Amino acid sequence: MSGKQLHLNAFLMSVGHHEAAWRLPESDPYAHTDINYYVELARTAERGKLDSIFFADSPVLMGDPGRRPSGKLEPTVILTAVAVQTSRIGLIATASTSYNDPYNLARRFSSVDWVSNGRVGWNIVTTAGADAARNFGLDDTPDHQLRYEKAAEFVDVATKLWDSWDDDAIVADKSLGIHTDASKVRKIGHHGEFFKVDGPLNVPRSPQGYPVLVQAGSSEDGKNFAARYAEAVFTAQQTLEDGKAFYTDLKQRAVALGRDPETIKILPGIVPVIGDTEEQARELDAELERLISPEYARRQLAAHFKLPIEQLDLDSELPEDLPTEDEIQGAKSRFTLIVNLARRERLTLRQLIGRLGGGRGHRTFAGTPEQVADTIEHWFREGAADGFNIMPAVLPSGLERFVDQVVPILQQRGLFRTEYTETTLRGHYGLDRPANQYDTADALVVAR
Repeated sequence: MSGKQLHLNAFLMSVGHHEAAWRLPESDPYAHTDINYYVELARTAERGKLDSIFFADSPVLMGDPGRRPSGKLEPTVILTAVAVQTSRIGLIATASTSYNDPYNLARRFSSVDWVSNGRVGWNIVTTAGADAARNFGLDDTPDHQLRYEKAAEFVDVATKLWDSWDDDAIVADKSLGIHTDASKVRKIGHHGEFFKVDGPLNVPRSPQGYPVLVQAGSSEDGKNFAARYAEAVFTAQQTLEDGKAFYTDLKQRAVALGRDPETIKILPGIVPVIGDTEEQARELDAELERLISPEYARRQLAAHFKLPIEQLDLDSELPEDLPTEDEIQGAKSRFTLIVNLARRERLTLRQLIGRLGGGRGHRTFAGTPEQVADTIEHWFREGAADGFNIMPAVLPSGLERFVDQVVPILQQRGLFRTEYTETTLRGHYGLDRPANQYDTADALVVAR
C-alpha cells in the first residue's frame, strides 16, 4: 500500500442522490436541465483534483416524475459542454449496449475524447427493465445472460472501430496533396451473432486510443464481464467484509484472464452526509429521511420483489417468501444487496426505504469530514477499494463539502494527489494507453 493513492470519482445526479434532496430550501428544482449547473459541479470536482465525474443514464423515464426531478439531458452532450469549460477532470458517461449501435456509440465517445483532449470514459451497461425495452420495439427485457453476451460483442466491435485508424494515419502532407495514409485506415469486417459492421470509423483514433472502459454490474455475469473488459468498476457494497470479498474476487478473475490486477480499479459507491459536527450531519440525514414519500418506494420494491403490494407492510420486515436472485432478470446484484441489508439489520420496510433513499443500495453514512476520511482510508488500507465513487446526497453543497473539507484531510495523509500530474483520464487512473490491436494483425485495408 506504500505510495499507492486513492482514485476519487464524483457521481453527479440531478440535485443529489437522495431522492428528497430537491425538497430542501437550498435546492434548485430546475437545475437538472441547466448546463451551467453541471459545468459548475465539474469545476468544483476539478478544484478538488478528483479523477473524474460521472453521469448515469437510462433510455427510459425513471420512476414517477411527480416524485423528484426525473428528466435528464443525454450525458455525452453534458460531457461535451463540460469538456470545453474544464481542462483536467475526467468525464465518464453511461451508454447502454442493449439500445445503441456500436458504430454510432463508438463515434460519439471518440468525438468527445477529441473534444476533451483525452478525458473520456464509457460506463458500459446492459439496461434492465421492460419499460426501456418497450421504447425500442421490444415487449420485455432480453434474458440477463443474453444481454451480457451482446454487450461483450458490442465492446469488441467498438474497440475494433476505435482501432480502425493507426495513430499516425494522418500525415497532412500539403506538398504531396496527401492528407491521410489510406493504408493505415482499415475496414473491420465484423460479422458476429448480434452485429454486422463493416467500418472503418469516420473519426481518427482518439487521444486515449479509446475511452476508459467502466462497468457497474456485480452479478456473476457482470463480474465476469468486468474481469475481461473493465478498467474501472463502480460497485455497491454495504460492509467492509463484502467490499473485501468483492475486491479480491474481481481481481482474481482478472488475473485468471491474464490481466494485471492493477489495471482494474474498483470504486465502491458511498453517500456521505457531511456536517461540521456529527450531530449536524445526523440532523441533515434525518431531515432528508423525513421528506421521503414512502408509498412510492413501497410500490417500487413490490415490483422489484415481484410481490403484491399488500404483502409489504411499512412497519413489518420483508416477507420470507421472496424470489431468488436466479428468478430476477434485471439488476440481480442490487436485488441481493437490498435483501441482505434488510435481513442482516432486521429492518422494517419503512426503515429499509429510509436506508435506500440516499443511494439505492450504496453505503450511506452521516458524519464529520474527519469521520468520512477515516472510513475512506479504512476501506482503502483494508483492501476493499482502489478508491471511491462519491455520491453526494445533496448537490451542490455535498460536493463542495467533500472537496473543501474531506479532500484536504486525505491529501494531508498522503492518500490523494495535491495537483494533477497527468492530462488524460487514463493518466489519472494510472492506465496505459492501449496498443492498437491491428498493429500486429493482418488488416483489411479500406478501398481507395
